[in-house]
Amino acid sequence: MEQPPYRDVTVGDLLTRLAQAVPSHAALVYADGPRYTFEALDREARTIARGLMALGIEPGERVVLWATNVPEWIVLQFALAKIGAILVTANTSLRSKDIDYLLRQSEAATLVTIRGFRDVDYVSALAEVGAVTGTIPTLKRIIYIGADPPAGYIPYDALRANAAQVSEADLDARSRSVGVDDVINMQYTSGTTGFPKGVMLTSRNIVNNGHALGGMLGFTPADRLCVCVPLFHCFGCVIGVLGAFTYGSCLCVVEAFEPRRVLEMIHRERCTALYGVPTMFIAELECPDFAKYDLTSLRTGVMAGALCPEPLMRRVMTDMHLPEITIAYGMTESSPGITMTPRDSSITQRSQTVGIVLPELEVRIVDPATGAERATGERGELCCRGYNVMKGYYNNPDATRAAIDADEWLHTGDEASMDPDGYVRITGRIKDLIIRGGENIAPKEIEDRLREHAAVADAYVYGVPDAFFGEVVAAAVRLKPDTTRTQEDMISWCGDTLAKFKVPKYVRFVSEFPMTASGKIQKYKLREEHQNILAS
Repeated sequence: MEQPPYRDVTVGDLLTRLAQAVPSHAALVYADGPRYTFEALDREARTIARGLMALGIEPGERVVLWATNVPEWIVLQFALAKIGAILVTANTSLRSKDIDYLLRQSEAATLVTIRGFRDVDYVSALAEVGAVTGTIPTLKRIIYIGADPPAGYIPYDALRANAAQVSEADLDARSRSVGVDDVINMQYTSGTTGFPKGVMLTSRNIVNNGHALGGMLGFTPADRLCVCVPLFHCFGCVIGVLGAFTYGSCLCVVEAFEPRRVLEMIHRERCTALYGVPTMFIAELECPDFAKYDLTSLRTGVMAGALCPEPLMRRVMTDMHLPEITIAYGMTESSPGITMTPRDSSITQRSQTVGIVLPELEVRIVDPATGAERATGERGELCCRGYNVMKGYYNNPDATRAAIDADEWLHTGDEASMDPDGYVRITGRIKDLIIRGGENIAPKEIEDRLREHAAVADAYVYGVPDAFFGEVVAAAVRLKPDTTRTQEDMISWCGDTLAKFKVPKYVRFVSEFPMTASGKIQKYKLREEHQNILAS
């Protein structure tokens, strides 16, 4: 049997190959839950796949998974792939309005969920949008992970019970019909329009990207990766799960980020790799009993979502024993990786650049207005071409054409430059997104919410620098005449319906907005004004 690493295989077949090549090797570990070998994990995924088939889930059907990093998440990632269904990932911070939009736009037939997470009660949110009562026309079934499923929900354990209705041969026949270029995964990403778009990704996209990223990390079956980033992001389910599994490495998964639990996992399981956004590494370093955990097993990892300041990079490399920590850059539309710092890059390269272009990919820096290629060192829009470019946005051909040009270049919307050594620097964003701790936030959604307030005449939202999150949400609000409101009023108003990470940290009241001669709002001036106020 061919040994790992693997590429150019379907997500479902990847696990089958691992079960045959390294059956007794540790595959998946949870602190307070199951421990699977590759053989056991493949057997469980096959059982759940047969249970899903018994429920009538068809190839190409969209199945939304709204859950934290529970053990069932990774099982479902492979089980759905084996039957050709499309895993649609849902952010765990979504509110009722968000999940209603996602279910409708994806035309989902199935939803798999848990009770809730932190301050969001998923069951109440789903009741609010009529998910169980047939208000969402395409939704046929809701599967519930956990004890005491609500009325109208199918218990997850029923999948195992129903598996006997479908033979192993029928599952194998279904799996053989799934191709590497079939859409297997959909993830929703915010855009400047404020309406999230469903990014369609294939097995070739995400398996090969995981393989490329895992190769840059030097993964082997001896590695043990601590995954504390959310699986609903490409960071978790591609760079994490597929980056490790293409090389036969073991996953040690933390269900929801909490710094002490991450440190405990590394200490107990002797993890060799760790992922996170800069804010996560800061929280781990600042854990009160940080010194009591043995992190000397660590070797490498990935920091992504925002640039890492040099002082933090030095602490991560020394205090956390991560001399080979890397920086990765990409976007959901690119599966996600485009560039990465080699493990022997200098501290300056790791803290000021996003590395070099991954193998087999092409990158151009172009004038965003003309498309002409920029010279080395000059700024322009970063464009990418290769196996990693998404198939498109679901049911949104106009947005797809705007993102991928006739020559198959993906336009990232990020301003960048490339130095003579091939290292890429991200210098700004052409698209007007805010990135808070790795979360993409579209200003328009927050602006729309603020404008719904009876006292608000107009509002514009922008990002301002933050030492912890990299960037946070700020809003400039113009009130209607003869009305008064406080910053707290506006923050509370937004918090009633928006996911917590989208709620503005700062709200300031203005009498007018800076504009161009043609009447366009100059958000960079709002940002500058805000930063001047903070500095004064």
